[in-house]
Amino acid sequence: MPTVRLLAALLTASASAAFAAPASYLTLDHSSDLLMDNATAQALWKDNLPAKLSKLYPVSKWGFLSEVEGGFSDAKVCIVTARAMMLPRSGKALLFKPYKTASTFGIQAAASEEQCRALAKAKLGEAIAAVRFALLPI
Repeated sequence: MPTVRLLAALLTASASAAFAAPASYLTLDHSSDLLMDNATAQALWKDNLPAKLSKLYPVSKWGFLSEVEGGFSDAKVCIVTARAMMLPRSGKALLFKPYKTASTFGIQAAASEEQCRALAKAKLGEAIAAVRFALLPI
């Protein structure tokens, strides 16, 4: 009987591990507060990092960083640059030795602050997608 109980316990433990949520990548954002908030950047990363990516690039060894900078020129033109990078992980930190990098740029004349933030979000989404496609082609 003890063998049967041990086998049942092992099966239960392995089944719960199989259905547990996969670990997620460490994602950091160093953006201008004027253009991008951390929650928006984190949501973009979450939407663009498929689970199958972790099979090729383990979560424990890799992470991602995003940066969005820019603002308004004297002529009231919104200027945005967005960069997304895959970096090696060292414990709970990322090492600045980019493995993959993508940058996007955008401008919009006569934009409101909200339109400029929307442009920044779109450009960061493009940069993140470019990194994802470089790592995991279709």
